[in-house]
Amino acid sequence: MMKQSSSNLSIMSSDKNKSRFFYSDEELIKKFQEGNEDAFIELVNRYKNKLINFVFQMIGDLELSEDIVQETMIKLYHKKHYYREIAKFSTWIYTIARNQTNTELRKKKRKQTLSLTKFGKNEKDYEIVATQPSIEEDIENKYLYKKIKSCINELPEHYKTVIILRDIQQLSYEEISEIVSVPLGTIKSRINRARLQIQAELQDLK
Repeated sequence: MMKQSSSNLSIMSSDKNKSRFFYSDEELIKKFQEGNEDAFIELVNRYKNKLINFVFQMIGDLELSEDIVQETMIKLYHKKHYYREIAKFSTWIYTIARNQTNTELRKKKRKQTLSLTKFGKNEKDYEIVATQPSIEEDIENKYLYKKIKSCINELPEHYKTVIILRDIQQLSYEEISEIVSVPLGTIKSRINRARLQIQAELQDLK
């Protein structure tokens, strides 16, 4: 077995004391910029599931969400030197994922517009049924979950993004402000308005 060089990460647990040596995200991206591939793997492990959850909440398609996060990680790999320590790494990676998601949302809207133009004026109205992924079948209290998810999906895009980042992803107001490039006061206002709108929709539930 090759002897591990001192420049490599010590991120594996010790069999003797089960201790772990953790690096911050910012330390990991710096090591990756210096050529340490293990640092990239650790960053992927830390953020893959978080980002899939974030993108899925935005786009509602698990397979597409996984593809978007894969593209996000590819961008991280090839554009690692674009990161600067003036921002938290989490802010930077969420911004990449959000931009990738917005690109896919625009594609979906264009496809929907093209599909709708195929119907003539005399055609009857068609109701677009919202599909729910099978993963939701295992979630306790499915009705409430679906109701809340439906309320979030019905929010305007600028409200939907911030409420997902704050109440589901648990990011700080400051991070959200940087990710969506909107002043902090506006972020707080949007989150409050989104919460009020969701609460109003849930008034019929005990």
